[in-house]
Amino acid sequence: MSSYIDIKYLNIISPQLQKFKKKGNTLWNFRCPYCGDSQKNKTKARGFVYQKKNDLFFKCHNCDVGTTLGKLIEYLDSKTYNDYIMERYKTGSGGTKGTITPKPEFKFNAPVFRKKDIFKPLKSIAELNSDHPARKIVERRSLPKESLKDIYLCESFFKFTNTLIPNKFPSLGGDHPRLMIPFRNEEGEIFAYQGRAFGIETPKYITIKLKDSDKIFGLDKVDKSKHFYVCEGPLDSLFIDNCLAVGGSDFDRLEGDFTIIFDNEPRNKEINKQIEKTINKGCSIVLWPEIIKEKDINDMILSGMSKEELKEIIKNNTFSGAGAKLRFAEWRKINA
Repeated sequence: MSSYIDIKYLNIISPQLQKFKKKGNTLWNFRCPYCGDSQKNKTKARGFVYQKKNDLFFKCHNCDVGTTLGKLIEYLDSKTYNDYIMERYKTGSGGTKGTITPKPEFKFNAPVFRKKDIFKPLKSIAELNSDHPARKIVERRSLPKESLKDIYLCESFFKFTNTLIPNKFPSLGGDHPRLMIPFRNEEGEIFAYQGRAFGIETPKYITIKLKDSDKIFGLDKVDKSKHFYVCEGPLDSLFIDNCLAVGGSDFDRLEGDFTIIFDNEPRNKEINKQIEKTINKGCSIVLWPEIIKEKDINDMILSGMSKEELKEIIKNNTFSGAGAKLRFAEWRKINA
């Protein structure tokens, strides 16, 4: 009963917790109300509420505050805290103020809290002056302004990577700057990153894996308990609400209620094979109408399409099952 009451009151105070998000059955994440989390990066959320036995506890991985949920509620809202105390008292789950639950022991295995941000030596695009060449290049892509806080400039891609993976690039000849796109897990820790060339350097994209994980972008932002979208490129995913990007990984490893958005390349045999495979698996997909000529979502935005128009086109061109098979057959004929 105590865990039910704890969860009930956690939900009551959740509007006062910035970036509040449920991460698992008994795990919640938000910006720490004690230290305020990072003042430079408003997307950082290192406060966690987790369950131990029948009670909920709070832990911040930034300021290291650890306490009971009751004390967290008291800190945020004294009236709600009094209601919480009374309800626990009625059910026999706690006594007088300060004796609700035993002092927590923080010898737990989960959750895995965010480690030191390896991108700390780099500047985000949002931190660059408006006349900085890298910022100008990025802004010409019309990326959402809020996304610029978690996209970075790396002046020397090879040298930086070698600090994380020694001798990854044995020669520093030809080293050059790249746009850095971090791949974060559900706790916000970077497990991979993609370096996008600013100029004619090849390959255009270099993805570096720091852990043996699938290269899926957006795990720290997507709510998988709701319907979500999956596209191919990380930058494309920034234009769609609740969207992941596979970043070169296989769509087959995804789980949940999702719709796949392939690039608009109807004459690409490899993409056609993937689409057919996806349809046969029963997945929901987007098949772009023939009036759309742009190759990917970013190009569609650059052509003048608004996010709302994009959302409507996606909604009206989503198919699954027999309907997807029929539409795909027509789509291939039109674009043959």
